[in-house]
Amino acid sequence: MARVRYFAAAAERAGRNDEDRSEITLGALRDALSRERPGLGAILPKCAVLVDGARVADATEIGPDVTVDILPPFAGG
Repeated sequence: MARVRYFAAAAERAGRNDEDRSEITLGALRDALSRERPGLGAILPKCAVLVDGARVADATEIGPDVTVDILPPFAGG
């Protein structure tokens, strides 16, 4: 299972800091999270989603040793 880590507002909307997921592609993971957690789904399109530290296409397969980070936009200066 892929390890998904949520940061800042994404963690608040997900109701957790991390979890293991069994979806096979990044797109399937995004879809499942949006359906299961509408609050997270509302901000997910604005979030940076990194697979092992890199931005990848939704068709990218995610396996058991993968870390997916979901980072909402951060403000600052």
